Amino acid sequence: MTKKGFTTTILHADRLSKPEHGALHTPIHTSVTYGYDDVQDLVDIFQNKKKGYAYSRQGNPTVSALENKVTQMENGMASIAFSTGMAAISATVLALIKNGDHILASSYLFGNTRSVFQSFIDVGLDITFVDATSIDNVRNGVKANTKMIFVETIANPATQIVDLEKIGDLCEEKGIIYMVDNTMTSPYLFKPVNVKASLVVNSLTKYIGGHGNALGGCVTDTGLYNWKHFANIFEGFKKQVKPEVLGLTQIRKKGLRDAGGTLAPEAAHSISVGSETLALRMERACNNAFALATFFEGHPHVKKVYYPGLESHPQHEIASKLFSKYGALMSIEVDESIDCFAFLNKLKLVVKSSNLGDTRTLAIPVAHTIFNELGPEKRKEMEISDSMIRLSIGIEDLDDLIEDFKTALG
Repeated sequence: MTKKGFTTTILHADRLSKPEHGALHTPIHTSVTYGYDDVQDLVDIFQNKKKGYAYSRQGNPTVSALENKVTQMENGMASIAFSTGMAAISATVLALIKNGDHILASSYLFGNTRSVFQSFIDVGLDITFVDATSIDNVRNGVKANTKMIFVETIANPATQIVDLEKIGDLCEEKGIIYMVDNTMTSPYLFKPVNVKASLVVNSLTKYIGGHGNALGGCVTDTGLYNWKHFANIFEGFKKQVKPEVLGLTQIRKKGLRDAGGTLAPEAAHSISVGSETLALRMERACNNAFALATFFEGHPHVKKVYYPGLESHPQHEIASKLFSKYGALMSIEVDESIDCFAFLNKLKLVVKSSNLGDTRTLAIPVAHTIFNELGPEKRKEMEISDSMIRLSIGIEDLDDLIEDFKTALG
């Protein structure tokens, strides 16, 4: 079939895989285990000699259909779904990185990612955080034992954008795994394979699922990394699978199977159906976000706006070059005359909530909640002030959103 557009491809992905009875969606398969008439078939599945399902902790037909959709969205080779985005990140690191290896990460990582990386440091992994908006910082941070560089497309909540292209060139040059969290942009706005990413992670809970009704995460192998020469691959896998799938095989076996962060089929189905409108939702949400950012930038009670679409943003040129739109997440700082809690409580339409990527607009005081555990020193390093409010912009009518914020700001 001739390659189709983004939405057309996702809409028809299930149908073209021929689900039973002519269904347009792959049905929800709730079976935990799978039986075979010939035990050799079961053995071959366990030994990676043929595709199939043995136990749903590491694979399920409904989940596989969602993995196929994400792979197509990301122009990747194959994907593995997890129960959450954090499970995807944690399992991938556990599967691929060993004691004595080094990970270089952006200092602007999302709070929970930073937290789990700190936990990895506490048990002996060598992880360094650098300001990855400068390629010099990244290059200078690379060690002889650096196995992975981990960054996000747009930082949450202060929206810093790292030098994605130059980091990709550096990883290619050094033979380092380049893992890019694409959650804030989604594969509709940006495909990390275009900057030579090795692995792409998405929190499916956010824009891909899009409706705040199911948790999920996914890791996609772009096919660009040469796993044949990666020192940490389990010897048994090298005898069972082709070199190009060694990385994903290890993540599925050592990460998903062993750590157990399995995506439930019911959640996979909800996310899969939600993903069909990703492009439509992102267009609306991004347009709303751009208009609101402009509104906030001109408001006398807003001290600062963090949004890549504004020319005042320090990485505006990079965002304009790489992303088809500037995303639907922003943060604002209100001036000293406004109490941020009082401002939030005056909002009637906007929901006070910790999630993002929902169809509804959500707001949260950052320093007091999702970044509270980091403490004031690390928050200052990440440019997070006590008056920062993160906004995940939804698909409401723009006039209604502006009226709600205008009334609350006074």
